[in-house]
Amino acid sequence: MLTTLPNLLTLSRVVVIPLLVGTFFLDKPLANWLACTLFTAAALTDFLDGYLARSWDQVTRFGRFLDPVADKIMVASVLFMMVALDWISGWLVLAALVILIREILVSGLREFLAEINVGMPVSRLAKWKTALQMIAIALLLLEDSLPLALPIALPEIGRWGLWIAAGLTIVTGYDYLRAGLTHMIDPTTTAPDRPAVSGTTEPNPPPAKPLAPPRMGEGGGS
Repeated sequence: MLTTLPNLLTLSRVVVIPLLVGTFFLDKPLANWLACTLFTAAALTDFLDGYLARSWDQVTRFGRFLDPVADKIMVASVLFMMVALDWISGWLVLAALVILIREILVSGLREFLAEINVGMPVSRLAKWKTALQMIAIALLLLEDSLPLALPIALPEIGRWGLWIAAGLTIVTGYDYLRAGLTHMIDPTTTAPDRPAVSGTTEPNPPPAKPLAPPRMGEGGGS
């Protein structure tokens, strides 16, 4: 069902993206605080929807598809706006670029493996990467809107966090690609047959074979 609470929480991350992008065109510091609040709330639903889906046995195909997609387009939208409006600049732009390239790579790999009925589990290290990435972006959204009297420069922590997250994206992306290459170069691995005549009913494909999880951080993030 598309209307389960976990799926609705996932959909909320997609719905909030236009609002999130719109906050960048407001005056500071209101723009900073609204953007940070919306992004943080959306990021929290990423944990909550998965937890509820597993606890309530409401894991659906729609949720498995949309959950990583919602995360990627939300992160990509925010990073794009931050670079476009010079909220982040200099070498930090390279960290944002690495994150975006990795997300495109993993999305393409998932699409390829789905065609041959191979599932790609998410590693535990990738989950940590996602959590660190969300925290770093939330802190960067605050930019210079925090009082100068604070003893900790939170945006500076966000910059370092984004660099570390970018490093983890390279590690996890390489791990996924290395595991997926075994199916790309295997001549016996082929996509399931498609119906030859338009309108015919295709039989249910065999259950997806799980891809051997990357060795680093065995477990399941994107």
